[in-house]
Formats: sequence, C-alpha cells, structure tokens
Amino acid sequence: MRQAVDTAPVHLAGTTPGSDFAPLLRTVRAQGLLGRRHGWYAARAVVNLCSLAAVVTGVILLGHSGWVFLLTVPFSLVWTRTAYLSHDAGHAQISSSRRTSRWISLVHANLLLGMSQAWWNSKHDKHHANPNHVDKDPDVGVGALVWTQQQAAGREGFARWLTRNQARLFFPMLLLEGIALKVYGFQDLRRQDRRERWAEGSLLVLHLALYATLLLATMTPLTALAFALLHHALFGLQLGMAFAPNHKGMEMPDPDGERWGHLRRQVLTSRNVRGGPVTDWFLGGLNYQIEHHLFPSMPRPHLRLAQPLVRAHCRAVGIPYTETGLLDSYRQALSHMHEVGAPLRKGTAVPNG
Repeated sequence: MRQAVDTAPVHLAGTTPGSDFAPLLRTVRAQGLLGRRHGWYAARAVVNLCSLAAVVTGVILLGHSGWVFLLTVPFSLVWTRTAYLSHDAGHAQISSSRRTSRWISLVHANLLLGMSQAWWNSKHDKHHANPNHVDKDPDVGVGALVWTQQQAAGREGFARWLTRNQARLFFPMLLLEGIALKVYGFQDLRRQDRRERWAEGSLLVLHLALYATLLLATMTPLTALAFALLHHALFGLQLGMAFAPNHKGMEMPDPDGERWGHLRRQVLTSRNVRGGPVTDWFLGGLNYQIEHHLFPSMPRPHLRLAQPLVRAHCRAVGIPYTETGLLDSYRQALSHMHEVGAPLRKGTAVPNG
C-alpha cells in the first residue's frame, strides 16, 4: 500500500472537480512561481559542461589504464544531469521561446547524449496529458513490462515469463535503458518530417562519431566496448531510478469511468519523494512529481517552494497527497509490478474486465 498524507475529505464550499485547480493556479501565479529562472539554469548548464569536459579529459589521460573504468560513474552522473536539463527545456521551464527550448534540448539530448529530443517530447507530452491511463499514456502501455493484470493476460512465451518475474528483473533491465534510448531515437526518425529528421539525425550521428572517437583514440577496441557498455548501463540505471518512483503503483484511471479534472488526474496518479538537497540533486527535481505534473513549465527550483501550497490545497479539497521516502517509493513500485504478475505465477486466470 502506498503511503498517503493529508487525506481528510474537507471540500471547499461551492467547488466542483473541474474547478478545484483554479484557486491553486491563481495562488502560484501570484507568488511568481511560474516565472523563468534564466540565471539558475545558465549556471547549472555551465557547471554541467565543465564537469563533462573534466570527465572527458580524465578519459583521455587514463584511457590506457584500467583506472579509466572508474570514470564511468561520474560520466553517467553528468549524462543524467544533462538529461534533466533537456527534460526541463522540453517543458519550457528554461525559456518561454519554443525555438530556444528546442535547441537547448537538441544540444543536450541529441548531441551530448545521443537521445532524440523529438521522440522523448512526443512520448512525454502524452504521458503528462493522461498519466497512468492505460489507453493514452505510453509509459503504461504494453512493452517489456506491463502494468495491469489485463495486460498480463495476453502475454505468451518469453514475455509471459518476463511478466511473472518483472519485479525482480526491473532494476537489471534498467541497465539496458541507456542503449535503448539511442535505438528509439533512430527509430523515431521515420516519423519526423524532413527538416526535423535532418536536424535530429545529424546530431545523433555526430554524437556517435564523437563518442566513438573519444573511446577508440584513447583505448583498445575491446576496452572501449567494455567502457561504453558499463557507461550506458550506469546511465540507464540512474535515469530509471529517477523516473521509477513517480507513478508506478499509483492510481490508474478507469478508461470507461468518470473523467477526472486536472488537479485530481495529476495528483492521484503521482507520488512525491521526501528528501533534502541530495535527493533534489539526484532525482533532478522529479521528486516533486505532483508539483511538476500540475505545473509542467514551472522551473525546477520553484517546485519545492510550490509544494506547501499544493499540499495545503489538496488537503482543503479532500484529494490525497502522496509522499514517501525514496526506498519506500521503490518498494511500492516493485510491489505493484509483482502484483500484476501474480496470476501468471499462480497459474490462475486473469480477469478480462
């Protein structure tokens, strides 16, 4: 069971589910929390680029030595911070200009990570519009993992075995995510128009060329391959650890049920993670998942400032506000995945309704 707080059902007089969000939005705007933080993001981008340059320098100096493998840890950490900056740009948190936001994402995602910003934004926008909706959110669609027992019912062969054991395999599977993100980006080029395909594809290819040149110019081919695999495994693991606590095991709207308003849809499907500056840094502000989903364009440093306002508003309108520790968030997510696969482990029929 997830840990929920502030669940007292005290409703504001005269409110309806569709209007519950409006008072909160007015309060947040009045406090300036939707304003951009250009200086904050510029400083983070400069620090991140300097950190990346330092790691690359270390690879050049240590490439001939086995010690170079120690650099996969800071390399993956820097890449994860780079992904967070691309994520924030995709949500217009850094700039209100669509063109500027796109180019920030192209540089950080395509060029520095080899990950398509167009693919990510298309997928991520659908997730934000309908989080945890089995028919509309691609993050809970049928893939390597499944998220409902109805989805599990149709699994056969290896996929069925995978579903039975998906909870214990989840974190090991994240080790493949760094490479998978590159593959998804190239696959998505077919969907894009000619102009977008040229910009996206050119930067993806340039990333691969620069990355391969760095490794092959400083290491033997076998060492370079091992370094790349370990680096991408750690990168995928870190990204997965940041995104896993956010929605897995939370409410999943009934596709045929009552339509939720914005406040209920975003709050009931999201989970916050408690912590301090270290947690904020490690999770890139995604630990304030409720606030981020309610206000996607809110700059990252403002999310923690909005949290008390959101929590108090949820208490007033009687909507559960879920917040837990990091380890417990993983436990809840894994418990949900384990429960989804339970009928397959027991050999019982899965209901189709």
